[in-house]
Amino acid sequence: MIHGYRGRWLGALLFFPLLVHPGLAQDVTYFPGPGDDWERRPPEAVGMDPARVDSAVAFALAGESPDPRDLAEMIALSFAREPYNDIIGPTKPRGGPAGLILRHGYLVAEWGDTRRVDMTFSVTKSFLSTVVGLAFDRGLIRRLDDPVRAYVPTGHFDSPHNAKITWDHLLRQTSAWEGTLWGKPDWADRPVGDDPNAWPHRPLPEPGTVWKYNDVRVNVLALAVLHVWRRPLPVVLRELVMDPIGASNTWRWEGYENSWVTLDGLRVQSVSGGGHWGGGMFISARDMARFGYLTLRRGRWGEQIIFSERWYDLATTPTGPNPGYGFMNWFLNTDRQLLPSAPETAFAHLGAGTNMVYVDPEHDLVVVARWLRRDRLDGLVQRVLAAVQE
Repeated sequence: MIHGYRGRWLGALLFFPLLVHPGLAQDVTYFPGPGDDWERRPPEAVGMDPARVDSAVAFALAGESPDPRDLAEMIALSFAREPYNDIIGPTKPRGGPAGLILRHGYLVAEWGDTRRVDMTFSVTKSFLSTVVGLAFDRGLIRRLDDPVRAYVPTGHFDSPHNAKITWDHLLRQTSAWEGTLWGKPDWADRPVGDDPNAWPHRPLPEPGTVWKYNDVRVNVLALAVLHVWRRPLPVVLRELVMDPIGASNTWRWEGYENSWVTLDGLRVQSVSGGGHWGGGMFISARDMARFGYLTLRRGRWGEQIIFSERWYDLATTPTGPNPGYGFMNWFLNTDRQLLPSAPETAFAHLGAGTNMVYVDPEHDLVVVARWLRRDRLDGLVQRVLAAVQE
């Protein structure tokens, strides 16, 4: 079983990052300051070959996704076979290829417009799972194998099947939650098989036994943790993560036009975990890189602990039915299946587009790539790693 922290935190700690042990303040690891206070170093100063770094950047620029820049059109085309595929959240046209490379935290290379705010699709899920981790670290969620029903008095977990679902099931996309949320039935998201008449009547597996990527169930997790925090999740993320790591004030986390609930007498929007029907995280490549660097540093930022080592270990533990998946959306490189050129210890936060935040503890690297063809992700990583000399 997975055990959470049982201690009761002081109320003030619910809304402020936790301090690390004072002894860690002597660590010389570099962390950028807020906003544009980010030290740039030439590749050779961080043990990378300049010509090979240039080759990686050129490869990224030459590999733009063939998907339309009109992301509403991209959504319509990508999910054309799905019923209920109307867009109910905001979208915006995307920019061109963009990204950056960090080594030891220093900015080594950039391409495209890294300050442009764009949709990031399912990279949003990694921000969502982090908000769940913040609740777990503070004891608001006691154990990840607790039934979610015990925390969420909304009726979404009352059926005999849904009552078995735990936080761990939702985080790993093994919940098999059944129902309709924000007008989207669970069965209509990436329906299995070729017979539309059979889609609503498919057999349901036991929670925890089958992995299925499903944005309706992701949005159920967002609603559930909203009821735990009883505050808008973008506010929680800003106060506990994005402001402490020095992110800009340009990112936005959006929900749907119909995803409003009443909490403590106030109307609050339940945000989405991706851009499948619009919404999700709208963010710059630079702010994505800060988040990636936070995960490279296992939740630490300078003298603060944003999320615990315990949470990092859980998020990077393979899921039984899919060993290449940790907590959403931490894609693991188990058996080097995701990125054959990368070490098995690497992982990535991935979203449609393709949006990638590649995190490589072995080489102390973070690579952000936006609007790159999916079949070029490993080629980009291969070229970046070829530039590492020490």
